[in-house]
Amino acid sequence: MYNGIMNVYKEAGFTSHDVVAKLRGICKQKKIGHTGTLDPDAVGVLPVCFGSGTKLCDMLTDWDKEYIATLRLGVATDTQDLSGQVLWKADEDALAAVTEERVREAILHFLGGYDQIPPMYSALKVNGKKLYELARAGKEVERKARRVEISELEILETALPTVRFRVVCSKGTYIRTLCHDVGERLGCGGAMASLTRSRVGIFGIDQALRLSEIEKLRDEDRISDVIIPPDAVFASCRAVAVTAEGKRLLENGNRLSAELLSDAGSLREEEQIRMYDETGRFYGVYQYEVGEARPVKMFLQQE
Repeated sequence: MYNGIMNVYKEAGFTSHDVVAKLRGICKQKKIGHTGTLDPDAVGVLPVCFGSGTKLCDMLTDWDKEYIATLRLGVATDTQDLSGQVLWKADEDALAAVTEERVREAILHFLGGYDQIPPMYSALKVNGKKLYELARAGKEVERKARRVEISELEILETALPTVRFRVVCSKGTYIRTLCHDVGERLGCGGAMASLTRSRVGIFGIDQALRLSEIEKLRDEDRISDVIIPPDAVFASCRAVAVTAEGKRLLENGNRLSAELLSDAGSLREEEQIRMYDETGRFYGVYQYEVGEARPVKMFLQQE
């Protein structure tokens, strides 16, 4: 069984669930999970967790993400991208009034925190029903705005009525909705024309593997070469080893007193650490406080 994370390149036309299903067949392993959905038409980085690494799914979902998006001004759709039904088109005069400077101001206006209303065509649930299911049934329900954080915004190319830009954002940000909101601010409408997720946390698009490449690695018996171990995700945390006497406590996910830890004297209060046994086997992430370390997330690897 594989344990860890694989940096997968999701191609257009696949849902995130499709990718997981295909990987289960390719890798002959059931325990696989993805780290957050990516629209079927979108492409790019989709970290996929294997075995004990599936315990990382919720943590990776919280990481910041980087996207490269293309915005098409002058049109509004029900899905907020060009795959949807056109609801409204701007006239020539409205589009002619949109200058590069106005576009720049409108896009950069959203830098920082802003309250974003999730789109109807999304997997969010209201009263147990996914919004996109309601939307397909012709129903629209009120959605509460959610605070999202846009930490970086950079305009890469402007060829009106299209604009290509890079955005780094927090969990829960809809780039389709950002495009829609920019169009609303300009008064001419806007919809997302394309989307590439170029980074999720430490996982970049340059290292992402397509399904065909993963199949080739399987045929060469080299899939293990591209499985990133769970502890690599916590590289910024200090590595600490437990003594032989404390190994049984570690195996059971118990708290560990300071005398059972290496370098305990240098640990800071509330510091998170990577915990290993004396052989170098990774067990999980602990937090040190008041003379002992308590478990935060355990990753007992299956042999």
